[in-house]
Amino acid sequence: MSANPFETDLPITAANYQALSPLSFLAKAAWTYPDYTSVIDGAARYTWAETQGRCLRLASALSKQGIGKGDTVSVMAPNVTAAFEATFGVPMQGAVLNALNYRLNATEIAFILDHGECKLLITDTEFSPIIEAALEKVAHRPIVIDIEDPAGPGGKSLGEMNYEAFLATGDEDHAWSPPGDEWEAISLNYTSGTTGNPKGVVYSHRGTYLNAVGNIMSWHLPAHPVYLWTLPMFHCNGWCFPWSITAIAGTHVCLRNVVAKDIYQAIDEHKVTHMCGAPIVMQMIAGAPEEEKRELPHTVNMFTAAAPPPAAVLADMARQGFNVTHVYGLTEVYGPCVVSAWKSEWNELPLDEQAKLKARQGVPYQVQEGMMVADPETLEPVPQDGQTMGEVFMRGNVTMKGYLKNPKATEEAFAGGWFHTGDLGVWHPDGYVELKDRSKDIIISGGENISSIEVEDTLYANSKIAAVAVVATPSEKWGETPTAFIELKPGEQATPEEIIAFCRENMAHYKCPRQVVFDDLPKTSTGKIQKFVLRDRARALAS
Repeated sequence: MSANPFETDLPITAANYQALSPLSFLAKAAWTYPDYTSVIDGAARYTWAETQGRCLRLASALSKQGIGKGDTVSVMAPNVTAAFEATFGVPMQGAVLNALNYRLNATEIAFILDHGECKLLITDTEFSPIIEAALEKVAHRPIVIDIEDPAGPGGKSLGEMNYEAFLATGDEDHAWSPPGDEWEAISLNYTSGTTGNPKGVVYSHRGTYLNAVGNIMSWHLPAHPVYLWTLPMFHCNGWCFPWSITAIAGTHVCLRNVVAKDIYQAIDEHKVTHMCGAPIVMQMIAGAPEEEKRELPHTVNMFTAAAPPPAAVLADMARQGFNVTHVYGLTEVYGPCVVSAWKSEWNELPLDEQAKLKARQGVPYQVQEGMMVADPETLEPVPQDGQTMGEVFMRGNVTMKGYLKNPKATEEAFAGGWFHTGDLGVWHPDGYVELKDRSKDIIISGGENISSIEVEDTLYANSKIAAVAVVATPSEKWGETPTAFIELKPGEQATPEEIIAFCRENMAHYKCPRQVVFDDLPKTSTGKIQKFVLRDRARALAS
């Protein structure tokens, strides 16, 4: 048999192949739109030419400190210029970016710094107390560079120099090379595990490139959007949006403090067109006091993920002029890679019906090849009937490389050739997936499965409720019963009996909470309610 001419006569060369990397987006933005505004951070304004120069100086400064290929550089910062520049400057030097969750405690930070083998740490002085405590616990102290943001609260300097002085040691004409292999690591993100130490999720240049493009395609992003940073940049590298917005030469508007007043002010002042955030951010926006709100200059588009957004909150946002798109993902899949893609025929439906459709997780991004709802043991897909529950599985190009230094967990996560999300959901006839719960959050009461999400959605329809979480409480008679932890809106009052009666009017009685607790809900920095804390409280109440 003769050789295949399509393989032997058409070789891969430097002329027709380049490893994919989102770092190329910065060079293109600076090349094509050098004078367009790249970053707004308080009083500071930068152009794309200036941002490229600053990122090159950061890469050069790291080089002069001995940071090279495969070394880890950690960043502990809110959404400020330095955090954004690190998403380019660190990997331009071949190093791996580790953006730290600033809500973790000193022990957890110390574990991450050691486990990720951090060589250099860039940290905002606002977090000096926790970083100082963490540095006392680490086995190997990294080089420390301080971010001294004039808009911040200040704090103790812990490092050798501040960030701007560090940049000044670098060269703007620093020579750097894109990765030779697109499978090389670009970043390291730690899961916020509820038990034991967090796992380090490794992202590749290829995966971040593709998911950045996937964001643009799935959100139908136009050229030059004005993007407000209400999503923490440490969360899955800001869902890859530092790279997405740069690819289309948009403007990054930094927001140090994510509060309703500052969000409305930024939208009004900078004519923000796009933003991302967890449902808790939507609740903050929709429930803000009238004196903090401003009339929107235009429709503002918002991506929301984390916990499934309550339909009532989605409807409220629509009434206030926000066009919300629901996305779904996990740290292991580069943030969102599933979108509740909208269909024009749904525009004729009442807002409440539209909100129910938007609350579904949806269908995979174009860059994520596969998703199914299946039996967690056999991996047999469940019927697409909107009723049969199964685990959500994914696979494709925007799935992590694996867990750092944890081959057992990686093997378990990828068993059967699919990534096991641990999320339970149903598959609708139109192919859209809808989550019903985390596997550990299903409440089994008297042999019946109760979806905590379903109970929460019912409770969110009560106009007095600002936030709610439903968890299982041990019961000798029923095995488990639902307990609702509720935050009321400012100025509202309610009794447990009133809340339970509301539920009994709107859902099957066996699904209704047996207990109602009014309290502030514990949340992560990304707005997720920490149900593991509430499960502990519920067990204590039952004992």
